[in-house]
Amino acid sequence: MKSLRLGRLVLPLYSVLALVYLLIPIFYTIAFSFNNSTGRTNTIWQGFTLRKWADVCARQDVCDSVVTSLGISAVSTLVATILGTAIAIALVRYSFKGRSLVSLSLFLPMATPEVVMGAGLAALFYNLNFTQGYTTVILAHIMFCLSFVVVTVKARVQTLDPVLEEAGRDLYANPSQVFWRITFPLLLPGIVAGALLSFVLSFDDFIITYFNSGGALTTFPMFIYVAASKGVPAEVNVIASMVFMLAIVIVVGTQVASNIRQKRLMQVK
Repeated sequence: MKSLRLGRLVLPLYSVLALVYLLIPIFYTIAFSFNNSTGRTNTIWQGFTLRKWADVCARQDVCDSVVTSLGISAVSTLVATILGTAIAIALVRYSFKGRSLVSLSLFLPMATPEVVMGAGLAALFYNLNFTQGYTTVILAHIMFCLSFVVVTVKARVQTLDPVLEEAGRDLYANPSQVFWRITFPLLLPGIVAGALLSFVLSFDDFIITYFNSGGALTTFPMFIYVAASKGVPAEVNVIASMVFMLAIVIVVGTQVASNIRQKRLMQVK
């Protein structure tokens, strides 16, 4: 009994300590986004101010790097989501030669260290005489984002009930109508989840981007890496805080919408 009581005390305490440990860097980033720093460094608290939030683009190079990252992430996510959704449906619904090999190969980018993948892609583009820049970075991002989209959407496809699509065909709907009115809405939660995961991975990537950019562009992670040796400006903390808050809003909004949808379905039943 004493050991059971001790376990009930230790587990919550351990959970709280682990959560605090994980949240300390986030709290630090948000707090120092309000720091009234005037020099190159932002490591010493010099007073509270909203000036950095009101004029986040005072450092134009910071905003330029964010725009670059957003553009690359948007294009990479769009292409990876379209291709990944098609591949996931094909792997689950159709039988073809080499399906097991294709399914296995999709896990390789997820298991391969980014240094190896980045160096390998850089060598490949060099041998193909590709000029490093936006094109090579986007192609590289599509490659490693594709696997995450396929895995996410594939799990959703496997849970679909084929009876729903058969009912649509029984009601004289053509294959296009069945897909867009039945299959696609049912797959949409998985597609959105895969797209969000792909966007975050692309926006956050540094190593693969560094190997394949050729110094022709500077993304937000690359800007932070370069600025870290001189002192990360407070504007970086502001943008990082914005990204974190936006992620929280999206997660909470999705959860609330899902709960509302489930309550409506329960009322209908």
